[in-house]
This record gives sequence, structure tokens and C-alpha cells, in this order.
Amino acid sequence: MNKPVLIETSARHVHVSRRVLDILFGEGYELTAKKDLSQPGQFACEERVQVIGPKSSFPAVSILGPVRPETQVELSAGDARSIGVKAPIRESGDLEGSAGCKLVGPKGEVELKDGVIVAKRHIHMTPEDAEKYGLEDKQVVSVKVDTAERSLVFGDVVVRVSPKYALAMHIDTDESNAACCTPGLMGDIIA
Repeated sequence: MNKPVLIETSARHVHVSRRVLDILFGEGYELTAKKDLSQPGQFACEERVQVIGPKSSFPAVSILGPVRPETQVELSAGDARSIGVKAPIRESGDLEGSAGCKLVGPKGEVELKDGVIVAKRHIHMTPEDAEKYGLEDKQVVSVKVDTAERSLVFGDVVVRVSPKYALAMHIDTDESNAACCTPGLMGDIIA
């Protein structure tokens, strides 16, 4: 049975907590939705922040909404190296002991002691998708991607199951570039 999944590239971005948003943009500030993302309720914001590491910085990194319980910076491994941050590969939300950085907004700045990660490649799916594909939450699978002269198999892909999700695999820009992924590309889960 084929198990197709949409491959989406997740560029560097920041998720902010209410406390950090207030510091960076001012007390009570509300994020401005720019574009809805594929995951229900998630959106790219007009707001951007500077992400500063020991070696360099990114001047205008997009914030994704809505506000989260914890602030999290997601970079590719290449991004992290370029600004001098040793970011571990982790699932979203697994921040304890991760790398730190400085965030600068128009009203203030925050020094994060942790929160910078390289997001572990993962597939979002509903319980219905999981049942149809015979997969379970936290199961680790592989996904085959066929592209012109750059086909490859992504291993170590974590399945994340929730009724709040829509079926899609998320990889970072390094991974996307390695396979020459283009918008709308479909992969095949080969568990």
C-alpha cells in the first residue's frame, strides 16, 4: 500500500511565549497573521526578530503564531553553525538543555539560556491518517522522495498523531536542499 505524504520545507523561525512577546514588542502586543500554514490554527506572522549567536546573526527571522507556552527557535543545522550555536536535533517542545541565543525586537531583547533546536524531521497526521497507514504516535519511519537526480530516503522521521494536525511531513531547509524539494512534492512513507 502506498502511503503518500506532502513534503513541506520549514525555514528558520521563532515561536514566542507571551512573556517574550511582551518584551520584544511591548506589553499586550498581539501577533499579526500574514499567512495561514498547513497545520490548522498555525500562521506565519508579519513580525520578525533578530536572532543573534556568538558568531553572527539573522536580522529578520519570522515568528510563527499563535503564542506558545515556551519560546523556541528552530534553525537548520547549517543556520546554527553559521551563527555559532550548537543546537541539538530535537522534537518541538523538547528544549531543556538545548542551545541559547539572543532575540531582539523593536521594543526589547531577551537572552535565551535554551530554546534553540534543529527540529527533528517529522510527519503530522490525524488519528484517522495513522489508522489508515497503520502507524502510531512517536513511531519512527522512513520516507522516500523522488526528485530529478536527487532522490533520497529520509530516515529517523517521527510520526506525530493528533486530531489537531493535517497530514504533512516537515523538513528543514538543509534537508530540502539536499533532495531538491519543490512545493507540492509528495513522498512515500516506507515504515
